[in-house]
Amino acid sequence: MPVTDHARLSVAPMMDWTDRHCRAFHRVLSRQVLLYTEMVTSAALVRGGAVELLDFDAAEHPVALQLGGSDPAELAEATAMAVARGYAEVNLNVGCPSDRVQSGCFGAVLMERPALVADCVAAMIAAAGDVPVTVKCRIGVDDQDPATVLPDFLSRIRDAGVSRVAIHARKAWLQGLSPKENREVPPLDYALVHGMAERFENMHLSINGGIASLDDVATQLGRMDGVMVGRAAYHDPAAILLEADSRIFGMPDSCPDRATAALRMLPHLERHIDGGGKPGHVTRHMLGLFAGLPGARAWRRTLSEGAARPGAGAEILTEALAQVTAQAA
Repeated sequence: MPVTDHARLSVAPMMDWTDRHCRAFHRVLSRQVLLYTEMVTSAALVRGGAVELLDFDAAEHPVALQLGGSDPAELAEATAMAVARGYAEVNLNVGCPSDRVQSGCFGAVLMERPALVADCVAAMIAAAGDVPVTVKCRIGVDDQDPATVLPDFLSRIRDAGVSRVAIHARKAWLQGLSPKENREVPPLDYALVHGMAERFENMHLSINGGIASLDDVATQLGRMDGVMVGRAAYHDPAAILLEADSRIFGMPDSCPDRATAALRMLPHLERHIDGGGKPGHVTRHMLGLFAGLPGARAWRRTLSEGAARPGAGAEILTEALAQVTAQAA
């Protein structure tokens, strides 16, 4: 299946959340959903030599790398590195509103520099070969008029060669709101993004922001080519991902239930611990597996306390699952 088909539903790149352990867990829940890395800066790869940031397991496929940066030549070099590592897609971040990102002149602040973004993606496409280069953006920033800014932005990057974009249906306020507030406070404008899907019918546009259930995903797919889910897929992953393969992709579901998903993470957890890693690096991403169900609190508590226990091993996962099973009975 081409990566564009997998983009019918994707899990958004989220800093400090969508690391390789999170992606391994999400892949247990769904074989078809497109997964993204945390944002990696082109400077860290090209100038910092932090190539370990590109590490991923083949079992995570299809997986896309998100890059942050604003230097076309540097982004092209980072893209070539990603392609050599086997990523299915390279995505440019034009949506993150954090102060650190602004100071580096990348992320949402680039909504104010569409010509530079066009230069960046053109350079990335030239370096990517057959691997698609995509963009994740906002509808605008600060006092920009999204109805004017967004279509101009999409036109420019389309003319530079981009055919797939994920649009967070909120403005980003670069001054006055924290990154967390920027994910919640600016109002969602789904109608504007739906209008872009109609206007740019030759582009594959995904909508992002405030989508909290698989029913929401299905509804949005009535208007959009794709849907990107962020926090909901992290805090209640089974609700979004467990039936996604059948409901969204028309394929058999890869995992029958939450308990099976937990058990299928045991080999990954054991390998991580055997390699000197801490169990909490893995289990922190699994805390929401039983969200809203009997035993969910005991599951979270057992995993959290167990991960902090000196010498803890993979047994904390089966201990936590036993707590859920007991309460569900």
